[in-house]
Amino acid sequence: MAVDYAVIAAYLAGMLAMGWWGMRRARSKSEFLVAGRRLGPAMYSGTMAAIVLGGASTIGGVGLGYQYGLSGAWMVFAIGLGLLALSVFFSARIARLKVYTVSEMLDLRYGGSAGVISGVVMWAYTLMLAVTSTIAYATIFDVLFDLDRTVSIVLGGVIVVAYSTLGGMWSITLTDMVQFVVKTIGVLLLLLPVAVVRAGGFAGMEARLPHEYFAPLGIGGQTVFTYVLIYTFGMLIGQDIWQRVFTARSDRVARLGGTAAGTYCLLYALAGAVIGTAAKVLYPELGSPDDAFATIVTDALPVGVRGLVLAAALSAVMSTSSGALIACATVANNDIWTRLRRALPDRGPGHDEVRGNRAFILIMGVAVIGAAIALNDVVQALTVAYNLLVGGLLVPILGGLVWRRGTGTGALAAVVAGGGTVVGLMAAFGVLANEPIAYGLLASLVVYVTVSLATKPTDAAVLARWRERVGHPAGGPPSDDVPQPPMENAAEGGSRP
Repeated sequence: MAVDYAVIAAYLAGMLAMGWWGMRRARSKSEFLVAGRRLGPAMYSGTMAAIVLGGASTIGGVGLGYQYGLSGAWMVFAIGLGLLALSVFFSARIARLKVYTVSEMLDLRYGGSAGVISGVVMWAYTLMLAVTSTIAYATIFDVLFDLDRTVSIVLGGVIVVAYSTLGGMWSITLTDMVQFVVKTIGVLLLLLPVAVVRAGGFAGMEARLPHEYFAPLGIGGQTVFTYVLIYTFGMLIGQDIWQRVFTARSDRVARLGGTAAGTYCLLYALAGAVIGTAAKVLYPELGSPDDAFATIVTDALPVGVRGLVLAAALSAVMSTSSGALIACATVANNDIWTRLRRALPDRGPGHDEVRGNRAFILIMGVAVIGAAIALNDVVQALTVAYNLLVGGLLVPILGGLVWRRGTGTGALAAVVAGGGTVVGLMAAFGVLANEPIAYGLLASLVVYVTVSLATKPTDAAVLARWRERVGHPAGGPPSDDVPQPPMENAAEGGSRP
């Protein structure tokens, strides 16, 4: 394993080096939080694919393939469908907004009446997403080095927090590009063909496994429906995803680059399911489906290549973790702390916004590592966060993008009704039940439409400002010298590249 260890060590050292390089570029709030809004199609599509394809998509996707066969691709497939829908229908308008958070979009669209509660919900979602990804380090480092769980979490967490804190989105973008390349080579180009050949090809797999392993809906139609509700819709409104959209330098980059990333996700979903199906043929008696990835990697691949593929799994976890961390810190600073800060004395124009955002990433990173050590299983907590996110925020966010008659009062009522319904039904039916998210969405939609129609339309000046922002094509040299939404009161300083 010495060669494999050297590959992993070189990879981790490279991540820290890129964090240091990114620190030299991130000299303004725009550069630090959204990479100056100037990513081209190659970097945009690579980093977008990296953020959405995390440990659950890699290790979990192979595990679902091991358990259900080709239909195990549906979870990651739903993620890809959500990214495609976001890119084709909404990404151009989102990129034009020139904001930093989803809650700032709600403030801009509705006149500042719906952003507070949405910020708290989004913060909880991004925090739990970061915690879940951080816990996944324990599994990977246990396979690599046989380390204690706590040591594994601290080791992986410190590396991610370090490069994220140093360079912000620039560091994360650079590391995500490396992680995208490593995942593509390790999983798609190396592990996939080796696994299929070792299992006797597709003919050999069909001969040795039940027919259900090759049925499109073998995992169950209800499960597929739940994946679409949670993951496809979740891709449309998550802060971690929107913050990547904000990095695009133009409408075209956001649309075409996101479409390329979504298509890549569909291929990755199928690859994971095929690898898991091959693992079922080779190792039919594994204790847990989630062991399938590590088992086939360590057994089927040669020295050196094995280290690269394990680095691919590590990179998948790191990309999701770093993206969730900067999203969590951005929401905490811009949507929560900024509002609380109103009651404090004005710090004047000398305030260093990059330093402030860097401090929030560090604080949130320490909190994420601590929570990951304290919790053994956060699947239910993450499900709660996803249910609240989709059930409470999907309708007011998408409604604000497509329906001019939607009002701030309707949006706020929809958040409360959808979130309250989700919480109540999770208490009645269980956290993992399908009813909370389905009925939460329905309640949110009905209340949003009803209250919006029953209340005074959004102020004409607010709508005019909104139309001006979304109607102006995003392109050319990026600049944040545009009017900010009501809750954005911090000076941009030298944010123009």
